[in-house]
Amino acid sequence: MGVRFLHTADLQIGKGFGQFPPDVAAALRTERLETLRRIATLARDLAVDAVLVAGDCFDDIAVADETLRRFKVALEPFDGMWVLLPGNHDPAIAESPWSRLKRLPLPANVIVADAPEPIVIGNRMVVLPAPLRRRRDAADLTDWFNTAVTEDGLVRIGLAHGSVREFLPEASEAANPIALDRAECARLDYLALGDWHGRLQVSERTWYSGTPEPDRFRANEPGYVLDVTIEGPGTAPRVEGIPVATYRWIQRSVEIAPGGAEEVRTGLDVPEEELERCVVQLDLEGTVDLATRMEVSEKLDDLSARVLHLKENDAGLVVEPTEDDLDAIDTAGFVRVAMNRLREKLHGPDATTARRALALLYGLHHRGGG
Repeated sequence: MGVRFLHTADLQIGKGFGQFPPDVAAALRTERLETLRRIATLARDLAVDAVLVAGDCFDDIAVADETLRRFKVALEPFDGMWVLLPGNHDPAIAESPWSRLKRLPLPANVIVADAPEPIVIGNRMVVLPAPLRRRRDAADLTDWFNTAVTEDGLVRIGLAHGSVREFLPEASEAANPIALDRAECARLDYLALGDWHGRLQVSERTWYSGTPEPDRFRANEPGYVLDVTIEGPGTAPRVEGIPVATYRWIQRSVEIAPGGAEEVRTGLDVPEEELERCVVQLDLEGTVDLATRMEVSEKLDDLSARVLHLKENDAGLVVEPTEDDLDAIDTAGFVRVAMNRLREKLHGPDATTARRALALLYGLHHRGGG
C-alpha cells in the first residue's frame, strides 16, 4: 500500500518584515499563520498520511509565546502526523521554540524531529530527519541516512534543511551542505528539502518545496506545497505542486515614454481583483516630459491605494522638461526667476536636481489649479 504526504518548508512564522510600514508588516506576518492553517485543511481534505515540514517553521528562536500558541492552533485542522524539522532559523538548541512548544504541550500527532533517528509513521513509511542544532554547520548532517537501518517494506523519506552541493548557486552552498546524490546513496524513496525558498526539483527523488507564502521579490516559484505519492519502496514519487499562497510579490521594470503613464498599470499585468493581494516593486525607466511625469505620479498614487504595498524606484526615470512644460508654469516674480535659473542648470552638473525641482514646480502649479 502506498503513502501520500504533503511536503512544505520555510514557513518562517513570526517574520518581522521590518522593511514595511507596521500595518503591512502585520498583514504579512498574520498571513503566514493563515497559510499554515490552509495547509492543515488541505492535508485533511486530501486525507494524506503526514505533513513534513523541512525546517524553518519559525523565523528565529526568540519567537513570541503567543505566536507559538497560534502556531499550535493552526495545525489543528489536520489530525494526522506532523513532522517538524528544526532549520537554520530555528535550530534545536537548549532553549528554542521547540523546547517551549513541548511545554505547551504538543498533541501526540505533532512530532518535533530534533534528533537524528528514524520516525515510523503508520507502519508504511519511515522519516529520516537531519535536524540543525546550530544556524550554520559545515558537516553534511544527512550522512547518517546512508547507514540508517529501517524495516523492509517501509517507504524511506529523508527530511533535511540546507544547500545541495554542486546544484544551487555558489552563494547558497556556504553552510549546511547536502550531497547531491544523497537520495541515491541512502536508498531514499524521496528526499524532502527546505532552505531554498522556491519550488525546485533537484532529481527524480529530491525536491525543495519552497516557502508556501512568498517573502521576497524572487521569481523562483514560491507559494506551493508539494503533494507527494509513492506507491511503495523503490517506486518513483509522483509530485504535484499545489498553490496555497495569499500574497504575490511582483517586481517589474516599466519603460515609460512621453505620454505613456498608463504603463504604470498595464505593465504590472495583474487582474484588478487580485491587486489587493500584491506586494509590488516598480522600477521605472525612460525619458519623459514634465506633464508625463506628473501623470505617472498620479497613476502611482492610485495603484498604491489598490495594492497591499507599492515601492517605486524612479532612479532610471529621467525628466527632460520641454519648452511647453516650462511655458505652462504660468507664474511671475521670484518663482519665475527661480524657474529660469533651474532651466539654465539642465545641462550642467546639477541637472538631476534641477529636473526634480522643475518637476516639483510643475506639479505644485497644476495641483494648485494654475
